[in-house]
Amino acid sequence: MTATAGGPHRVGFVVFDGVTMLDVSGPAEVLHQSGKLGHPYELVLVSPGGGPVTAANGLTLSGTVTALDAGPVGTVVVAGGDRLAQQPAEEELLSTTRTLADRTSRVTSVCTGAFVLAELGLLDGRSATTHWRQAATLARRYPRVHVEPDAIHIRDGRFVTSAGISAGIDLALALVEDDHGAAVAREVARELVVFMQRPGGQSQFSAATTTPPPRTDPLRSLIAAVLADPAADHNLPAMAATAAVSTRHLTRLFRTELGTTPARWVERVRLDRAQHLLLEGHSVTSAAHHSGLGTDETLRRAFARHLDTTPTHYRSRFASTHGRTPTP
Repeated sequence: MTATAGGPHRVGFVVFDGVTMLDVSGPAEVLHQSGKLGHPYELVLVSPGGGPVTAANGLTLSGTVTALDAGPVGTVVVAGGDRLAQQPAEEELLSTTRTLADRTSRVTSVCTGAFVLAELGLLDGRSATTHWRQAATLARRYPRVHVEPDAIHIRDGRFVTSAGISAGIDLALALVEDDHGAAVAREVARELVVFMQRPGGQSQFSAATTTPPPRTDPLRSLIAAVLADPAADHNLPAMAATAAVSTRHLTRLFRTELGTTPARWVERVRLDRAQHLLLEGHSVTSAAHHSGLGTDETLRRAFARHLDTTPTHYRSRFASTHGRTPTP
């Protein structure tokens, strides 16, 4: 993406009373850090009426301008707020967004900001995402939008939508990568102590955080043991012995409480661990061994099945270039 009118690339953040502050401050800090590395952005806050805006946390964003006063922008970022999922955005906010979107080459949203783009019809026939909690509402309210509830961010043409709150940082890193290359994006992530730049198609949550709290003590203790050491022996008989139940009963518990099988759940836990290992600098062979997946081929099949990519491509794109030497 080129600079706007020969100067730094200008990014307009659409904000409003009740906006989620991190939807603004997270991406803004990423772009600010890019500038410190010699790749500047000029940021402008745009609101329906201009002047101060009160965020949901009570803090004030001052110095906002109207869309007509914003000047040319190369990218629009529509921030989110809880009320956008509760009722359609008011006409003033829609008009502000429409004015900016009509004259820019890249339109993005963070979290429930996607509801504004959808209300304007800009996402009709396109794939989009939002906060996992609001994905069903977005899909129901706007049936012409192809909602992908589990993605971190989705690009469809000149539109990029991202998941909830902190995913705005991932979105901004992806924009920096588009504009200035992967090395700059990785350096920004490193400066912000972001563990990794997550690929857009990656699930919003790992197996550990998506596992609902088990209701039974045997399953609760077993899950804790697997998460603590994914590479240990977790075949069905071994897991049943740990939980002190029969294999048939354990399978029934997994289906009833977690909606999956023991083997599928363990594979996802091990895949999560392998992802972390690759990003820490481990080789594919090392990640396969230490995650419990065992072989390179098993790891590749798991990546293809769950992430639609390969371990090598995943590591080359998202591991820090300043990490340790790959572990053999």
